[in-house]
Amino acid sequence: MLEPAYGSRSGKGRAHRLFHPLCGATPDVLLPLILDAALHRGIAPGRAHVLGVALLMAGIRLPFTLGEAVAASALDRWRPAGPPPVFIVGHWRSGTTHLANLLSRSPAFGILSPISVGLPAEALGLARVARPFMEQFFPHTRLIDDLALASDLPQEDELAMANLSLLSCNHGVYFPYRLTEAFDRGVFLDGVGERSLRRWGGRLRHYVRKMGWLAGGRPVLIRNPANSARIPLMRALWPDARFIHIHRHPAEVVTSSRRVFDTLLRELSLGAPVADTGALVRRVYPRLMETLDRDVAALPPGQFAEIRFEHLRRRPMEELGRVHRELSLPGFEDAAPFFERYLRTVEGHVPRARSDAVPPSETAWLRERCAPIFRRWGYALPEDGDLPEAA
Repeated sequence: MLEPAYGSRSGKGRAHRLFHPLCGATPDVLLPLILDAALHRGIAPGRAHVLGVALLMAGIRLPFTLGEAVAASALDRWRPAGPPPVFIVGHWRSGTTHLANLLSRSPAFGILSPISVGLPAEALGLARVARPFMEQFFPHTRLIDDLALASDLPQEDELAMANLSLLSCNHGVYFPYRLTEAFDRGVFLDGVGERSLRRWGGRLRHYVRKMGWLAGGRPVLIRNPANSARIPLMRALWPDARFIHIHRHPAEVVTSSRRVFDTLLRELSLGAPVADTGALVRRVYPRLMETLDRDVAALPPGQFAEIRFEHLRRRPMEELGRVHRELSLPGFEDAAPFFERYLRTVEGHVPRARSDAVPPSETAWLRERCAPIFRRWGYALPEDGDLPEAA
């Protein structure tokens, strides 16, 4: 899912209203998306100009896009790929952002910066030149939870892949007429042929390799909830990759995810943003967790660690140390002061007030459909209408 870093409630950083994330898409992605949306009447009359801006931007960037493709291919022939990435997985709103932000403070890791996911095809060249200009449009806080944003905090590779490939769940947010299909194909790879998978995997590997070069050969942190259902594919690309799964109380995740998807559709949709986000979450959440649970069982020791969000909030240094030991991650002692410094910056953060209770129908669904997930992590099943206490 995309990082909702394109607006704030204060109005600052509303550049996404004109400079949509698709302004970083390559022409071979943008043109088919626009054509399909036009054929399905999936473009709102008041949003067509945004796609016009995206097309203009793609045309202006084209010489840089092609030049970087040639240069990166040449570099590929003689420059080593670097160590495999470290993946942070878990359902949306499970704490993946907090964990990634924390780990990114370590000098041992590279990150996917906002500008590099926004302009992934030009990440080595144009993106670095344009960064001072683009940062003028960055908001100070995230749209969904008021957490601080900064140009050196990691972003999701899903935003980059939505600009490099036709296979992304983000496209369902941009064009809600295909919301369900985009999640089924983009997350769970339903009906995706082998050729499309190879093309998608090749573009992801090429992009991550570029990010590794920018990181000076350090392992790159990749945070993306959608990768929770793609672990076999990630292992095919990087057999020695390590995975950290963070989980949170299912009732909290389901309720928060519904709110977040509502916000993202309102802010980033280019069509009618009418969609049943509750149905989307009920469709995705249990399947994502069951797929993840099945796939991590095949991971060898030292490649998978699990962390409970509530424990990370209460005893962060202890949990970070444990994860470093279990995965043999480098540099914990050197990184500890940086972790502690970041924790001090967020210790006063108050989660946004929750005005909505769990609907009775959703409580019943959690009990019936998600009971194995509650048992797996030792969470208590919710009472009617109740949310768990905030961590």
